[in-house]
Amino acid sequence: MSTETGTVRILVVDDHAILRQGLRMLVEAEAGFAIVGEAEDGTKATTLAGATQPDIVVLDIDLGTDSGLDLIAGIQAAAPQARILILTGLRDVETHRRAFRLGARGLVVKEAAAHTLMKAIRKVHEGEIWLDRTSTAHLLAEMSKPAPPPPQNPEAPKIAKLSAREVEVTAMLAEGLSNKLIADRLSISETTVRHHLTSIFAKLGVPDRLALLLYAHRNGLVKPPQAG
Repeated sequence: MSTETGTVRILVVDDHAILRQGLRMLVEAEAGFAIVGEAEDGTKATTLAGATQPDIVVLDIDLGTDSGLDLIAGIQAAAPQARILILTGLRDVETHRRAFRLGARGLVVKEAAAHTLMKAIRKVHEGEIWLDRTSTAHLLAEMSKPAPPPPQNPEAPKIAKLSAREVEVTAMLAEGLSNKLIADRLSISETTVRHHLTSIFAKLGVPDRLALLLYAHRNGLVKPPQAG
């Protein structure tokens, strides 16, 4: 929590000493802000979070051998009141999305101006979610894209040639029904069932009932059996 004087206490986690030093100079030039710790790796970050109980953790995603995203849960467990602000050079939308899913409250790209980072720290400390305009635009653009269509089953053209009745016969055969039972259920003759099967074998390129059974399950023509 913040001290009685209202100072926002910040832990910086980044594997580059120069960047940590720059952040310290930036933060401490602002009244009401203080750096309470610096960590270059995951182990030290979690330890310092527990020891200093910061209000804000400025966390780089790329920590050399560590991923900052993998540290979020541990930092939050060590300092439950701390709010995580991601500082990253990565523009990958899915990485940004994952950071927020894991509990980050803000994200600033490293190319952003210094005043943007300080504004983000203030907003996150006040309980808001922070994304700069560029990151917001990227996320919105990515989220507005239609989902890619599922890959086409190479057997789909063959399956499309089946009539509705042939699909019914295939499903019943996959249930283990005999020609007679299929005929009774569909109110047709066994001869008609045999004609349907001959047509199905030819359209799908399968030689017999067993091959059709396997084909039907493999290509989603029948529902898988229920467990239990």
